[in-house]
Amino acid sequence: MGIVAAGVYLPERRLERAVIGEALATPPAPGTRSVASYDEDSTTLGVEAARNALHGLAGELSPRRVLFATASPAYLEKTNATAVHAALALDPAAGAYDVGGAVRSGVGALRLGADASEPTLVVCADVRTGLPGSADERDGGDGAVAFAFAPDGPADQVRVVGWGSASVEVLDRWRLPGEPAAHVWEERFGEHAYVAVTQAAFADACKTTDTTPDALTHVVVTGVHARAARAVAKSLGVSPDALVDDLGATVGNTGTAHPGLLLVHALERAEPGDRIAIVTIADGADALILEATDALGGVLPRQTLAEQLSTGSGGLSYETFLTWRGMLEREPPRRPDPTPPAAPPSLRHDPWKFAFTGSVCEACGERHLPPARVCARCGAVDQMGPVRMADVPARIATFTVDRLAFTPSPPLVAAVLDFEGGGRFRCELTDVDPDTVAIGDHVEMTFRRIATAQSVHNYFWKGRPARGARERGES
Repeated sequence: MGIVAAGVYLPERRLERAVIGEALATPPAPGTRSVASYDEDSTTLGVEAARNALHGLAGELSPRRVLFATASPAYLEKTNATAVHAALALDPAAGAYDVGGAVRSGVGALRLGADASEPTLVVCADVRTGLPGSADERDGGDGAVAFAFAPDGPADQVRVVGWGSASVEVLDRWRLPGEPAAHVWEERFGEHAYVAVTQAAFADACKTTDTTPDALTHVVVTGVHARAARAVAKSLGVSPDALVDDLGATVGNTGTAHPGLLLVHALERAEPGDRIAIVTIADGADALILEATDALGGVLPRQTLAEQLSTGSGGLSYETFLTWRGMLEREPPRRPDPTPPAAPPSLRHDPWKFAFTGSVCEACGERHLPPARVCARCGAVDQMGPVRMADVPARIATFTVDRLAFTPSPPLVAAVLDFEGGGRFRCELTDVDPDTVAIGDHVEMTFRRIATAQSVHNYFWKGRPARGARERGES
């Protein structure tokens, strides 16, 4: 199996680490970390990464299996991968499975994807946090990555050529279900436990591919144990120039997603023939060696990692960050609490609710959002076909800023959107500045969590300022 497409998703928001130090009167740390918004979780992050990866992928390579890995699942017992599957409007015959619960699950999902016998989509996502003032809070980051694997063929951009693993039962990091943050043992213990086993896993991977460390063009060393990762990076015998920036200064460590995120970071700089090593430290160690092919760059994501790193909104306050993470309970608006969606209508309207699929009149071509039986233009009855609108650009026709409506991040901005090619819909906007939003702004749709009520996550689609338009300075 080879990787035919890859994509990442970094949330819009960035938190300056110095802001944490100012709020807690602790020494300031440099750099920023990525922050999932109040309406994002590991599932919505994973959907956005997968949409980015699958953009432009040929239909015959459409996934027949979805593997979703996260250490911060939105649901327990219920499969989260099915929401990813539904939001992507994949074939119902494609299986969807969670491979989750631990940071190492991301590497495990990649290995399952590489060993699969049918086109497989591997999605890894995490929302990383810790108690206020902790290293996890400061150095963590939120993000997601997705890879489309397919049987060896001309479309492969990179192929897995070798693997080495070492497992060890070590209590360096753990979290009981329901706890808000992980417990971490003293750093020297983790370094002692991990360096030797990681060296062994890396040596095994090199041996299986007849590769010497100095022949590797790009080497990623990562893990949620930062001290062990630094020690390992110095001990592998690879060229310092080959070591890939771990993005700790700009994104932070995204946990389950981080090995894949850094693999994409390396691929965006790689050339055909380059050999890339991914060394991951978590409950043991895994070393993966890949080789870039002549097809590298043949299928590009909608937005590269480099482009996402160059954007992002700062100015996030520490108080808002704590509120979004549930660490600071604030007075809610004096409005009725949200109600949970009911299961039967959600099932009946899955294509609309999860995949944002409207209807188009086969008699006159009028689009309807939400889908309708009777055409609003010509009156035709039951002459409708499905039309997926999630990837169709739109513009703001009109909007309102509501400072009384219930939202964890007031004020709420609601807008009426006009889609290219037809179709009008009223929805909430997210990642938007209420002081600068304007009629005519370019908007794209994004999969978000509207609210959580009675332990039910209400997922649906919102509009957000189009990232490409922001980069070009368009309004």
